[in-house]
Amino acid sequence: MEQRERAAAVLGTWVEPGQIYAQGQALRTTTPLAVHDHAPTGMSRPDVFTFIEHSNEGRLPDLVPLRIGRMLASPFAFLRGAAGLMAADLAGRPVSGLTAQICGDAHAANFGLYGTPEGRIVMDVNDFDETVPGPWEWDLKRLATSLVLAGREGGVSEQKCLEAAQDAVRSYRRAVAYLARRPFLESWNALPDESTISKVRADQLIDDFAKAAAKARKNTSAKVAAKWTRRVEREGWRFVTRPPVLTRVDQETADAVVLGLGEYVETLRESRKNLIMRYAVSDVAFRVVGTGSVGLRSYLVLLHGNGDEALVLQVKEARQSSLAPYLDVPPVRHEGERVVHGARLVQAETDILLGWTTIQGRHFIVRQFRNMKGEIDPTELRANHLDDYGRLVGALLARAHVRSVDPRLLAGYLGVDRNGEPDTSGEELDEAIGRFAVRYADQTEQDHAELTALVRAGRLPARIDA
Repeated sequence: MEQRERAAAVLGTWVEPGQIYAQGQALRTTTPLAVHDHAPTGMSRPDVFTFIEHSNEGRLPDLVPLRIGRMLASPFAFLRGAAGLMAADLAGRPVSGLTAQICGDAHAANFGLYGTPEGRIVMDVNDFDETVPGPWEWDLKRLATSLVLAGREGGVSEQKCLEAAQDAVRSYRRAVAYLARRPFLESWNALPDESTISKVRADQLIDDFAKAAAKARKNTSAKVAAKWTRRVEREGWRFVTRPPVLTRVDQETADAVVLGLGEYVETLRESRKNLIMRYAVSDVAFRVVGTGSVGLRSYLVLLHGNGDEALVLQVKEARQSSLAPYLDVPPVRHEGERVVHGARLVQAETDILLGWTTIQGRHFIVRQFRNMKGEIDPTELRANHLDDYGRLVGALLARAHVRSVDPRLLAGYLGVDRNGEPDTSGEELDEAIGRFAVRYADQTEQDHAELTALVRAGRLPARIDA
């Protein structure tokens, strides 16, 4: 009897789904859907100069101008580098009280294609530098805003930008309602592959997805090795430098990175430890990474396996999430471990070689550099395609969130009846977040203009990619 009681305490007591939907619906009493349409800026917001200066602390000084230069490219690019600024604006705003493991930087360009261990191409959230437990609303509002900005950059009409943002929210709600009705194992293992396009009625994207998937299949370590490495007599395989993006490191740094891989191996599952231990390190190089991470330490490690087989790992610095100061989250023991655990919880399929380590006192994640990665650039999508893309990524974000929050609770809040069927009341959320997204996009354009003025006035340095 005692063992049975302990098991019940661990596994919980079964509850009728209708009761859980009702609990979610009750949350609207304190947080009605309409309150998600709020002012774009918050009381905790720093000015743009202060934000940029603070976010550059700890980065490599010679790369700071490049980071600012990339943020200057467009308001959408500014948003990509300003997750912490948006967190400051969202802090203190009404939330439902349902916490999920959020991406933290769920803009439209942070959804990408990659390969599963079985060779399937899937599309999912693919950047977790900012991941923390937090309000699911933050991710959804950031996604909706980014669609408006991406559309504006691509010349899409203002009405179509709004529709893309609203459709992302609508698709998020419908996906949550659908997954809430499915068996737990089925919803947990739902793979976000090409079939998702038809399910969310995003048929305009079929060609875009097919083209991106075809490129992704060729995007492998073997291709990187063929283009970026060469055999040096008596030294073995070495990276070919491509300044400023790919440069050599000194021997002390190379030794520290290789030493860190020993700790990394211990973070892998047992069978994967056996796999990675079959490889040998050939070279280490420094590589500049994307907009939000420019200036952080990031290394590529070239390994060789069976014959001419090459494997390239990325060892990327992990810092405290820029959302953490605005959320009641406990401190973590290792920022790389935070990122890895977040990715494992959110993604349907994670990189089998994803792990973490410490190098020269700094925290890092380790992952495959190119495991059939691909992308659909939202700034290049025409109006109907952007709308379909909004529906696709809205559904993908919902699937990601319901791995950490009960989909029935969330579905109840978003608008379903006791049988789990969507009702029309949830449309209020589509409109509320859509309006907020437009206003926040306007604010981001103002922030981008302020950054431009600061650079022109010589108060901030900027360097444009060659």
